[in-house]
Amino acid sequence: MPETAAAPWTTTPGVTETHELSLTTQGPLYPPSEVMDADGNFVVVGMINRTTLDGATRPEWGAAVVSPDSPVPEFGTLAPYTVVRELDTEPDGADKDIVLYTLPLPLPCNNYDMVFAPEQLPEADQVKRPSHAFHEVPIPDLRPEDGPKITAPVTFGAWMRASGTLEVGVTSDGHCGTFGFEFSRLVPNSVYTVMSLRARDLDPAGPTRPGPLGVPNVFVTDADGNGRYHATLPNPFPDPRLPGANRIINVVVLWMSYQRSYGGAIGEFGLGGDIHAHLKLRGASFQNLRTTAAPQS
Repeated sequence: MPETAAAPWTTTPGVTETHELSLTTQGPLYPPSEVMDADGNFVVVGMINRTTLDGATRPEWGAAVVSPDSPVPEFGTLAPYTVVRELDTEPDGADKDIVLYTLPLPLPCNNYDMVFAPEQLPEADQVKRPSHAFHEVPIPDLRPEDGPKITAPVTFGAWMRASGTLEVGVTSDGHCGTFGFEFSRLVPNSVYTVMSLRARDLDPAGPTRPGPLGVPNVFVTDADGNGRYHATLPNPFPDPRLPGANRIINVVVLWMSYQRSYGGAIGEFGLGGDIHAHLKLRGASFQNLRTTAAPQS
């Protein structure tokens, strides 16, 4: 039989979608989380790699304290996490008082060999730093008289009160995507950024560097943890059959422990070293949105 020609790529001008973002502490599956506790265990809200009855390893959404001694497989493959115990994710639950920490450097349980800021810090994997409580991160050049705003511990219970909504759409000409966010109960008085996750960013055969969702990609929460962010990006939902196409499939809202943004990079170290995923979509999204590149003038 003759091959059936692929359907032509048709843009979706004016189409919008609304998504409720999910609470998380996780970027990719390794390291298991971008947040630790005082004992150096990962505080994981996201996909937990578990062993199934048939002996396979399968990720499923959940929450657990995970040991930093968990086995680390080759990038793109899975191994079961060493779960210390399950987590109570209720904001007023049994684990509400866990104090949140950054990951130390070099990053433990990491198999994602990515330089996130190649111009700013090409040898990020050579830097050594201890883990710090979120409220005690040594912000560069900070003096007490400058008035740091994060001075009390950030707890797991407070982290789990946050919420966010995303309205994403395609402009009327079909060439751009718009992303509008509304947030409540994030960490107050804090620098947050928003990153995009594209289809090839976690491709084992050739991962691409995750980038900001707009530049600058920054918003600052008010005293109650409320915030807003908007970005318009060129052709974020191209035909995946095109050479070089790399669609945005997710967005991640990041608490910035060093209270900085990094221009065209999401961070110098990523993965809990200086960025900490707080809200995202649970899986690949935006499949029904389509854009094309604007004509070259």
